[in-house]
Amino acid sequence: MNLMTVRRTSLAPLLTRMRDREPGLAASLLGGAVAAGLGFASFAALLMLLWVSSPYPDSGPGGALHVAAALWLLSHGVELVRTDSLSGAPMPVGVTPLLLLALPVWRVYRAARDTVDPPDDADDPPPVPARTVFTGVVLGYLGVGAAVALYSSNGELRPGWAGVTVCLPLVAAGAAAAGVWSAYGCPREPVLRALVVVPGPVRRLVFGTDARARLGTAVRATGAAMAVLCGGGASLLAVSLVWHGDLARVSFLQLTEGWTGRFAVLMLGIALIPNAAVWAASYALGPGFLLGAGHAVHPFASDPAPLLPPFPLLAAVPDPGAGTPLNWVAGLVPAAAGIMAGWFVARGAVPRPEPGAPAAVRWSAARTAGVVLLTATVCAAAFALLAELAGGPLGVAALADFGPVWWRAGGATGVWTAVFALPVALVVRAWRLWGLRKRGGQIPAQDTGAGRTGGRAAGANAGSGTDQGDRTSKEPAEADEGGRSKGAAKGEGGDRDSARADAAHGMTVADEEALYDFLPADDPFRSEWHDDLERITHRAARRAAADPHGPHDPHSESDPHGESDPHGAAGPHDPHDTAGASASPGAPSTEPPAEPAPDLTDPGRPGAAEPPDATR
Repeated sequence: MNLMTVRRTSLAPLLTRMRDREPGLAASLLGGAVAAGLGFASFAALLMLLWVSSPYPDSGPGGALHVAAALWLLSHGVELVRTDSLSGAPMPVGVTPLLLLALPVWRVYRAARDTVDPPDDADDPPPVPARTVFTGVVLGYLGVGAAVALYSSNGELRPGWAGVTVCLPLVAAGAAAAGVWSAYGCPREPVLRALVVVPGPVRRLVFGTDARARLGTAVRATGAAMAVLCGGGASLLAVSLVWHGDLARVSFLQLTEGWTGRFAVLMLGIALIPNAAVWAASYALGPGFLLGAGHAVHPFASDPAPLLPPFPLLAAVPDPGAGTPLNWVAGLVPAAAGIMAGWFVARGAVPRPEPGAPAAVRWSAARTAGVVLLTATVCAAAFALLAELAGGPLGVAALADFGPVWWRAGGATGVWTAVFALPVALVVRAWRLWGLRKRGGQIPAQDTGAGRTGGRAAGANAGSGTDQGDRTSKEPAEADEGGRSKGAAKGEGGDRDSARADAAHGMTVADEEALYDFLPADDPFRSEWHDDLERITHRAARRAAADPHGPHDPHSESDPHGESDPHGAAGPHDPHDTAGASASPGAPSTEPPAEPAPDLTDPGRPGAAEPPDATR
């Protein structure tokens, strides 16, 4: 062996590992780059189409591509800066259309998920590690994003570098993490491990021992409440647009001439509909939204900024002045969202069992109230994030603040949810419990240990019945039948208790029947192989204690004098011996013998005294 062979041997495993890891990382990088490239290409194609069809193109195709790059960055939450204003001062543009934000999130999500989960017609490669996919997709996406940001930095709409370094990585990392998590089957362990950052006392107080059930119920209730709240906001927007239909039509026709410009305005209005729905939901919550610095619009008063630019969605703003009862009706939207959240929490507190299934474990009233408060907190955080994304500046001075204030909207959401969800959850919980009691179903309590104690007691009762049946097998036939009947009665009682205890833990009737299939049909008290082994071990210990001169073979079927006793009449039977005629495999099943069956595993010695039980 020389130096070259040593180096060749040491480098071979490294090269093998590099070959094994390179396809996964390369595919992840390519997937992230393709996702970013397709997103930018879609914006570029739309802008080039509008530029070609426009009767008044102000610049060449380079200007259209710069605008497309700026809009692609704006869809990630990056704030833009206008340099072609009339005053010459830079004007920020920070309102991100939420519909445009959904496009890059969806593309990154699909790229990460498809990289982890290859198609069925592939050669079934090994699953790519989650860290490799996440790192590759994010780096590939950010590489294209950095190139687009550099390209658009010398245009009329320039990106703010603070947003490029913060918002773009956050969107890519969040969507990629969601895609990898979904591809791995949405495991809850990473979510539960993330709760480690919460202090221990707070975590135990909020989540308790069943953190998975509480957090899952709170997330589902939050999703339902957010759907009702945002859907109600969209309904309010539609009603207001219909109410102010003439003003919206005039503003739409006043903005531009020609079908190309109107199509662009229409596309922009459609992209801003989710933002307007969030604004309307914040209006229904009470804090409302800002239409310029110091100009708030809420159900009790409307004070929009003067000389707002004409835009169809701004025509839906309520008329200036004090609020009327018609404006106060908007409060039904957050009330409905809170009621929906309370209903979902009550369903998690007392789940309704399926037909034939046992009653599930319920939550106490205090625990249900705790889950309601957790749901209100999650709702507040979710809507605060939506409010922050839906607003932003559209200029300076009076146009510096547009949209809802995130902390006001989030706090109001939490209050509305807690106020309406708490009584609904408690009332629906009591109603569902009453329905279960009316149908005669058992309602096991949580964290009482009743089911576990009942299971142990039932097992003890069943075991005592079995032992009784085994002990009576060595008596005469009449006593044997009586003992078996007594043991059967005890065994049946224990089985009933065990079934009830198993039902408390979620065992169905089919599972119980599957367990009973392992029992023989001829003798319900027949001993199992581990019982025989335990008896042989105990018997050997007793004989070793009684005869210290030498070991005795526990499997011997003859006495020490070499004479076998096939009928078992030479000595008395061991009263502690639990092997009887019914447990013997060779016992006849048609005509039971008049005499007790012989104990072939432990024949007694003639005249020998009963040895002491060394196991007690």
